[in-house]
Amino acid sequence: MTFDRIAAAIATALPVELTEDVRKNVRAALSSALAKMDLVTREEMEVQEKVLLRTREKLESLLIRLDQLERELHDKSTEEPR
Repeated sequence: MTFDRIAAAIATALPVELTEDVRKNVRAALSSALAKMDLVTREEMEVQEKVLLRTREKLESLLIRLDQLERELHDKSTEEPR
């Protein structure tokens, strides 16, 4: 939901008797509160989701490779005479 849609929804919820100054103050307060929330755009979120997916795939691949190497090391150590 865009800022303008949020502001419009709040404006329609306010009593009609409120002056334009009060409406402007509500809009400014809303804008300030949203700015402090450190929000990201949908596009930024989608990019980060893709990065996270690639990172998870790479991690899974590395874990599989580590398991293989550990098994190989274990097999070699059990083959050698002591």
